[in-house]
Amino acid sequence: MDTARRTVAKAITWQLLGLVTTTVLGYVATGSLTTGGALALTSALVGFVCYAAHERLWSRIRWGRIFPQNDKSAT
Repeated sequence: MDTARRTVAKAITWQLLGLVTTTVLGYVATGSLTTGGALALTSALVGFVCYAAHERLWSRIRWGRIFPQNDKSAT
């Protein structure tokens, strides 16, 4: 299971990539860098929260995980 800090770090790097991509797509769609940036920031904020929550939720689900034989949490 990832620590909360690792989950946040992963979410930040993923959102930076999304921020750039969404800004470019917003600019292409609207012709306005300001509007494209606003769309990207809104999307990044919503996506950040959803991604972090999704990761933490899945970290609690045991389905599909393989645990070492001596890991007592697998019993």
